[in-house]
Amino acid sequence: MEGVEHRTVRGIGGDIHVAVKGPEGRVVVLLIHGFPELWYSWRHQISGLAALGFRAVAPDLRGCGDSHAPPEISSYSLFHIVEDLVAVISAVTADDDERVFVVGHDWGSVC
Repeated sequence: MEGVEHRTVRGIGGDIHVAVKGPEGRVVVLLIHGFPELWYSWRHQISGLAALGFRAVAPDLRGCGDSHAPPEISSYSLFHIVEDLVAVISAVTADDDERVFVVGHDWGSVC
């Protein structure tokens, strides 16, 4: 995808792949995919947000795509995922005062 920067962020338990597009120092929009997707599911939104001047950031969550995949089931708790996302936010923001909007989606489930 044109203009998307791919980088690796060191998370708590391993490396996290992140796709970034848009100017630095701008409002960050963190795009979180559901299972079993990747950063690529946000490709249209990434381009649109960057065109509007936002900094679109879409990681591959742990266990997905090019991010680390710990073998232990216990490594996929909500707390682990949040720790990874905090590492991503810290890596892509210029300072602690920068605003970050979080957008997420998932397929849901049927019981």
